[in-house]
Amino acid sequence: MTTSVESGEQPQSLGTAAARNLATTTKSVPQMQAISSRWLLRVLPWVQVSAGTYRVNRRLTYTVGDGRIEFISTGSEVRVIPPELGELPTLRGFGDTAVLEALADGCVQREYAPGDVLVEAGRPADQVYLIAHGKVRQIAPGAYDEGTTLGLLADGEYFGDAVLTGPERTWEFTARAVTRTTVLTLPRRVFQEAADRSEALRGHLQEASGRTAPAQNRKGEADIAVTSGHTGEPTLPGTFAEYELKPREYELSVAQTILRVHTRVADLYNEPMNQVEEQLKLTIQALRERQEHELVNNREFGLLHNADLSQRIHTRSGPPTPDDLDELLARRRKTQYLLAHPRTIAAFGRECSSRGLYPQGAEVAGTAVRAWRGVPLLPCNKIPVSESGTSSILALRTGEESQGVIGLHQTGIPDEYEPSLNVRFMGINEQAITSYLVSAYFSAAILVPDALGVLEDVEVSR
Repeated sequence: MTTSVESGEQPQSLGTAAARNLATTTKSVPQMQAISSRWLLRVLPWVQVSAGTYRVNRRLTYTVGDGRIEFISTGSEVRVIPPELGELPTLRGFGDTAVLEALADGCVQREYAPGDVLVEAGRPADQVYLIAHGKVRQIAPGAYDEGTTLGLLADGEYFGDAVLTGPERTWEFTARAVTRTTVLTLPRRVFQEAADRSEALRGHLQEASGRTAPAQNRKGEADIAVTSGHTGEPTLPGTFAEYELKPREYELSVAQTILRVHTRVADLYNEPMNQVEEQLKLTIQALRERQEHELVNNREFGLLHNADLSQRIHTRSGPPTPDDLDELLARRRKTQYLLAHPRTIAAFGRECSSRGLYPQGAEVAGTAVRAWRGVPLLPCNKIPVSESGTSSILALRTGEESQGVIGLHQTGIPDEYEPSLNVRFMGINEQAITSYLVSAYFSAAILVPDALGVLEDVEVSR
């Protein structure tokens, strides 16, 4: 061996660079940066679905026009989609396209700056307000000097629909724009003119006014008649619990991929680590990441898209404040977990710090996490953050016994590698490449509407 040393001195022992050629390297298993904590998969109770389908049976619920209204925009001009006017309780079930088109044409677009008043308590109420974009706060006179916030309305919501029919009335609250807001107003005059021209609309309104509202509880479910506080021997009411005739069914979804490994790699390079096993571990991690993403974002069963409209609320000012989380927790009993993007959790921490609040943490599965009012606030990077810097916070009650949110899977499937995940050998092709089909089966179900709440349009970049 020939060596050269700048100082001209000959080495007296073997150098480390040469010695490494004869040494066995200590190495790690393959690492993967995209692995996250996946708290949602860890906290959801997983229910066995033997037949691949889970049916949620509920008591019959009466729904009257509580959906959101959609709009289309061309440049700065906004127009309500005519059939979407059927979301108004007065027009629920009315399908005359020509009349709905005329009503849509009669809507007037208005723009408001932050702080502008849309309607004022005590003023005549003569039009419906459809919120195309922005956020509006409803304020009613309070028992003390300051007004009471009744609620926050945002994109797709509306108020004042009761003014279309019945006697003339005044506004019972003041509506003030929180952000730049675009609304469409439907005047009572335009609605009455349409009713004068359309026999179908007059018939619909007459039928709706004469229809007896079914007895229901405060949650909208068919009422169960019960009497109490009576004396003597009065006739007790007969009753039964009515069920939904077409309950929702959740089918298991699947995330799949094909893992390919060359036979030469599997034959010659399996020491000290099994190449197929290491490839499989990383592939399964990627599938589990996709599984959590689908549980949050899938339009069919994802939590963000399937939260009930009555359980969606908006921030009071933009950033996630303690007041916002208090309102979110107050919407349901026994909230067990809050999930938010890490940037949202950081934004909430800033709001607490600005108020001099330092909430105590909690421990979940041996891990210390942030908490609010004793409810763990868990990070979930699958909750999206929009380009404008807004996100959402989820509030969950979990488990079948609590009528909460549950995960669905099926164990005992063929070639099962992990619960509800299997690895199936697909053969070796002519290029000597071995293929394995890796499949994960899963879904989620919300047993009753108040099991899941969403705080929407949370500003995380301030």
